[in-house]
Amino acid sequence: MRLIPSLLAAGIASAALALPAAADPSTETASSLVEQRSEMISEIAMSLWDWAEVGYQENRSSKLLQDQLAAEGFTIEAGVADIPTAFIAEYGTGEPVIAILAEMDALPGINQSATPVRQPVENKHAGQACGHNLFGAGSVSAAVAIRHWLEDNDATGTIRLYGTPAEEGGSGKVYMVRAGLFDDVDIALHWHPSDRNSAAASTTLANRSAKFRFSGQSAHAAGAPERGRSALDGVEAMNMMANMMHEHIPQDARMHYVITSGGEAPNVVPDFAEVFYYVRHPDPEGVEQIWARLENAARGAAMGTGTEVDWEVIHGNNPLLVNETLAKMMDSKLREFGGITYTPEEQQFAENIVSTFDNPRNELGSQEEVQPYEVSLGYGSTDVGDVSFAAPTVGLRTATWVPGTSAHSWQAVAASGMSIGEKGTALAAKTLTAAAIELYQNPALVEAAREEFEEKRGENYEYKSLLGDREPPLDYRK
Repeated sequence: MRLIPSLLAAGIASAALALPAAADPSTETASSLVEQRSEMISEIAMSLWDWAEVGYQENRSSKLLQDQLAAEGFTIEAGVADIPTAFIAEYGTGEPVIAILAEMDALPGINQSATPVRQPVENKHAGQACGHNLFGAGSVSAAVAIRHWLEDNDATGTIRLYGTPAEEGGSGKVYMVRAGLFDDVDIALHWHPSDRNSAAASTTLANRSAKFRFSGQSAHAAGAPERGRSALDGVEAMNMMANMMHEHIPQDARMHYVITSGGEAPNVVPDFAEVFYYVRHPDPEGVEQIWARLENAARGAAMGTGTEVDWEVIHGNNPLLVNETLAKMMDSKLREFGGITYTPEEQQFAENIVSTFDNPRNELGSQEEVQPYEVSLGYGSTDVGDVSFAAPTVGLRTATWVPGTSAHSWQAVAASGMSIGEKGTALAAKTLTAAAIELYQNPALVEAAREEFEEKRGENYEYKSLLGDREPPLDYRK
């Protein structure tokens, strides 16, 4: 169940965002265009929250986004890059071509009602713990707002929304980049739910994942143990070696795993077991180096336990290529709107959420502020990284969650399903709309961003996907 209707009825326009007294005209225009579509944000965000569809299974979610855009006059190309739930929606003509990314997938294994106490929803096996329901809603709202600005001002340019499934471990955007779908894009815009408001220039870690599958020989664990060769032993031996590797990988690297299959009964030697690994590093070459060692650990584990092993690469992302020309522009737009103000009901919800935290990084009240601009390294990973090597890319984060909330938590699910999440979504949509208007009106900015992009990629840059030439793993969440 979601929080009491009065919180949603509070609306995302009233008492949500206060424009500066001397706001830029384009900022006021963007604010008005988005506020006119507050019902759209709510409908999309809450539908995707309810459905909580996981990667490559976002059938209803993708259709809803497409239907909303088609109703607004966008042309739709569905099923792009051999992914049934991926699509491109386009409006306008000519240059510049501005892309907005829209994610929609939920995370498996976690769910929560829209309440400030731990309350899982019975028989629900996934939740919007990274706020992608808000991501999709905000991006669609911005794209529609920009479409109306283009029409109202008889402006030349194209707005294109990319429906990008399976960000959570499926690398949906990588297949779209690999298919050349961003080759004619001048600027790509994105955003992400967060516990803070920021347009800082933060890069991400490159990463790769794979499922390592061990095969052994089943036997009665007590009656004939000598005849068994445990696939679970293979998994545990690999994990032991990987855990020892942790001491000998670079400080900024990350490696983590879950055992996805380990047998069904203690008295049966399991003949199959599987472990799912992630490896992360700031540089793609660093991922490759650690990955080679992990593969050797898998081979050694199989040899030592008398089992066999193979593996399937599931996903891989390049790091985010920061474009400071665009980041500073986005930061200035975000500051024109400012932060988010809670209603008394939302403040009480937030205080209850905060009481569940241990050592939060941000304090309650910081949702009213915009964080300082800086260039930094983030330790997450995203397939937006691959987009950023195809076109100049910029994003922002807004406080859709109570300050101090960690992504991939029940607290994130809760706020993503009520008005606090919607207010942060509206702020993101307004900022994206204002940024796009600036880009359409300022060709010198677009050119400067392209120059920085080309310089940072390097003269002889050639795109390389960290997931190789595999096809989209459409069943990886089944």
